[in-house]
Amino acid sequence: MYKIKHNQDLNIIEVENSKTKLYAKIYNNYGGTLQELSLNGNTIIENLTPLTYDLTYASSILFPFANRVKDGTYRYQGEKHQFETNQKEENNALHGLVYNKPFQVIEKNITDSSATVIIEYNETKVSIGFPYTYNLQLKYIFTHNTVALVVTAKNTSQKTFPFTLGWHPYFLSENLFESVLCFDSTKKILMKNRNITDGFKDIEPIKDFHIKDQKLDDCWVLDSNEVTFKTPKYQLTMTSSAENNFLQVYTPPKANNIAIEPTTGVSDSFNNKIGLQTLKPNESYEVTWNLNINNN
Repeated sequence: MYKIKHNQDLNIIEVENSKTKLYAKIYNNYGGTLQELSLNGNTIIENLTPLTYDLTYASSILFPFANRVKDGTYRYQGEKHQFETNQKEENNALHGLVYNKPFQVIEKNITDSSATVIIEYNETKVSIGFPYTYNLQLKYIFTHNTVALVVTAKNTSQKTFPFTLGWHPYFLSENLFESVLCFDSTKKILMKNRNITDGFKDIEPIKDFHIKDQKLDDCWVLDSNEVTFKTPKYQLTMTSSAENNFLQVYTPPKANNIAIEPTTGVSDSFNNKIGLQTLKPNESYEVTWNLNINNN
């Protein structure tokens, strides 16, 4: 039986099912992020303490841009805009504008086979860096072996705006050295100083990427919408409904954790236009990232 608890004082949602050993924790005040996830006896996403959220951006929704904007500046429709450079050491704008915004609960729903939580953030004030208003809705759907995240962005302003979208979850492996990422790619994003995109590099087709002891902060162009993470205890397959898919992988300074980030654009997309899309007034864009998790 599924249970959904909402601690309104802390604005935290907990989802549980004792039969499937599901436990999920969503921090609404930290951008509606999924901070903990256990299923069928496996910890999939753990709290990254002592690393802090302002350094990890754990499970954050990356909107209106994924990754970075060089110097926080870009031009759109002839006008120059300046984001806050919240990554001081590189002088870049990092991970969008909603990672620290408070989301509100819109709907909670339980059936025999699933639990659904819908939360949203409504931006009503324009900023210098992004002079547009928007609504961002997150729908989390939990079943016995899947977690789906449906993100819907709506342009509530009077002008068309540019955007990319991403998700920044970290996954735990019992032994990351012996874990493998499986994905289809023949192109890797080249990065220059400050992790800014500097074109593409043709590579040998990737099927199985053995993580071992590599320190990663890399991005690939995906030739399919599927990525599989094989660990000693469980296998996780992530699929995306997006048309253009990129994969950012990052290993944080905490053992056996890895960020596997699906995105619709790359570093500095607001300037290099790779994956950049536009959204007209009153129009919406939706993407679903689905996690299918099975024990080995």
